[in-house]
Amino acid sequence: MSTSHAAAQDRLFDALTPSIRALALLGCVRSFRKNTVIITEGEMGDSTYVLLSGRVRVYSNDAVGRELTFGVVEAGDYFAEMWLDGGPRSASIITLEPCVCAVVSRADLCKHLASHPDFMLELIARVIRRARTATQTARELALKDVYGRVVSTLEGHQGPATPGAPVLLAPITHQTIASRVGASREMVSRLLKDLERGGYVSLGIRQITLNRKLPARW
Repeated sequence: MSTSHAAAQDRLFDALTPSIRALALLGCVRSFRKNTVIITEGEMGDSTYVLLSGRVRVYSNDAVGRELTFGVVEAGDYFAEMWLDGGPRSASIITLEPCVCAVVSRADLCKHLASHPDFMLELIARVIRRARTATQTARELALKDVYGRVVSTLEGHQGPATPGAPVLLAPITHQTIASRVGASREMVSRLLKDLERGGYVSLGIRQITLNRKLPARW
């Protein structure tokens, strides 16, 4: 490893919180190209990944290609810790851009948990948060129609628009919204076009502006 490469790698570790850095230092550093499936749902696994740089998407799909996105993991966080119960991977993970990860083995993670009780409590809290999120996702899918789920996705992170204060959402594609709400891209595009005609949103390339609060029903 060259001196410059080692220095760049050190900077990635330095950007981590102390507890996650201690975990990452136990792992083997690996690089992944964009659109690489790192983990496949249903397979058995025994490694946890600390994301040093890049972003990954957590998702599930079925035999006919329909997808549901559970979230995006950013650099500085870790993923694939759900194998601790001995079961198969509960979701697939794909890179959204070139990524660098520290891959920590089961044995090393277990030793780390035994010697760092604070991190163990942090991990327990994290699993509880994920269970709560999964419950909310199941509730949305069961109790709301596609339009209701689209509204929750659009207004959920940056809040609804208010009179005289439109909300410019972070760049997002119709396919990304479709994956988050468990619907087809075509259906999401039709709903957004209808909302645009009604003056509720303005659509651009990878850009959506909420002009006013979206109606509860459509």
